[in-house]
Amino acid sequence: MTDEVGWHTRQLQAALRERDALGRCVDLADCGIDTQAAWHGLVIPGFGRDLPDAVLVRGIAGGSFEQVTKRLGVLHALRELGVPVYNDARAIERCVDKSMTSLLLHAAGVPTPPTWALESHAQAQRIVMAQAAAGHALVLKPLFGSQGKGLQLVGAVDGGFVAMPAPQALARDFGSLAYLQRFIPARSDPGFDWRVFVIGGRAVTAMRRVSSHWVHNVAQGATCERIELTPELARIAQDAARAVDADCAGVDLMPSAAGAALQVIEVNGVAAWQGLQGVTHFNIARAIVDDLFARRLQRPLSATRAASAGREDAEANQSARRP
Repeated sequence: MTDEVGWHTRQLQAALRERDALGRCVDLADCGIDTQAAWHGLVIPGFGRDLPDAVLVRGIAGGSFEQVTKRLGVLHALRELGVPVYNDARAIERCVDKSMTSLLLHAAGVPTPPTWALESHAQAQRIVMAQAAAGHALVLKPLFGSQGKGLQLVGAVDGGFVAMPAPQALARDFGSLAYLQRFIPARSDPGFDWRVFVIGGRAVTAMRRVSSHWVHNVAQGATCERIELTPELARIAQDAARAVDADCAGVDLMPSAAGAALQVIEVNGVAAWQGLQGVTHFNIARAIVDDLFARRLQRPLSATRAASAGREDAEANQSARRP
């Protein structure tokens, strides 16, 4: 399921062909419900009265609240009808709603910065002022944003005080919702964060995203560097993916104060990996498809393919540890 065809879908289609499977790109906007069309009541272009064997979710187009609800409803229905959905709608909803991600991370004991989500502008301003008095800046984020777009710093910023945007600006740019997360200052110049990719509950690869700006997304100009996937990075990323119950997740982490635990900033349920693939010595799309087949479809690799995959993993691990 994707709203656009590009590098990621081509990678997944190629990996599916290696497993003698056909991957069709379908836009959830083109799917519908028709209880007269088939026993299951869904309309999925290209499948007639049948259902797919499995669904890989690569992208969901934005739209009205009603449109997005219907599109997620199709994913929910597929799951209820016994079709493996990777990631399913519940995990996507938990990741798209950043406040729910923060809540679930906190409840699971995964280290994450203090976070607030509230509709009252006056309450949000009081929180910003209290945090500024303690010397903290806060990141004001769109609840449903991605790729580092629309982020603002408020509170104690560069030796001064930055107030919340006016109510009109909050309504226009943030849907009248203040999602605030305590800012973690860079510990080096340039600053960086980590993106760890988790597939099937296991952290498989990672990179460092380096930028002179405080936003470290690749879409905002950060560069990707290969790193060793340390046990600590792997453990925290795996705990974060488990907290949102994601089959596959891109987990963003930052170094905190000296001696403190790493902090999980976000968990991405429909994560891009083109930049990460450039510093990873195995095919990420193939790893995703292999996990779908083995864990969700109970179709393990052949002995020959498993041996080849094992060699790729060993080579990747060896390369990751080179200076």
